Amino acid sequence: MLEVRGLAKGYAGGAPLFSGIGFSVAAGEWVAIVGESGSGKSTLLNTIAGLERPDAGEVRVEGRKLDYTDDTDLALWRRHHVGFVFQAFHLLPYLSVAENVALPLALGGVKAAERARRAGEALEAVGLGAFAARRPGSLSGGEMQRAAIARALVHRPALVLADEPTGNLDAANAEIVLACLADAVKRAGAAALMVTHSAVAAARADRALRLAGGRLERA
Repeated sequence: MLEVRGLAKGYAGGAPLFSGIGFSVAAGEWVAIVGESGSGKSTLLNTIAGLERPDAGEVRVEGRKLDYTDDTDLALWRRHHVGFVFQAFHLLPYLSVAENVALPLALGGVKAAERARRAGEALEAVGLGAFAARRPGSLSGGEMQRAAIARALVHRPALVLADEPTGNLDAANAEIVLACLADAVKRAGAAALMVTHSAVAAARADRALRLAGGRLERA
């Protein structure tokens, strides 16, 4: 589902941040990349998402090679094929939980009735069906992250990218969120890539890799 080949990215001054990065993620597989702060984890994730351009190498999703020269095409591709889970949730406070989850569908032109149905199903899948009409501000941190997982998967993306998804959560809520993420990825058959500094979070993935010194190795 995801193939990364020879990916390299450097600082503006020319020093390499990482180079020769290569790995793959199968459909339904969850891979974690661990590393210290400043190791380049988030930059690697952003490069795979097409938000930053690599200095060398290529990324393929479902066999398609990303064209980093066309920002509009990349944005449209992300809208339909990528789901994001962020550390800071990024739920819009003036929308209901269900409306937040349905946003990727609205951007994709899905009709209102179908948006509501699929958002409801996604919330049920993460245990938040009863919270659909509430505003995000009334949810706990763990509940907001579960809503963010529902939003990331509601449009059935091929690739799910998670950046420190448990970074703002206590241990109990982190465990719940990781279990929801694992279950959601398996059910959706998506390829999931998570970057984290947490060994506990990485241990929940199907396998873990470590980014250190600009190179990727088994954790």
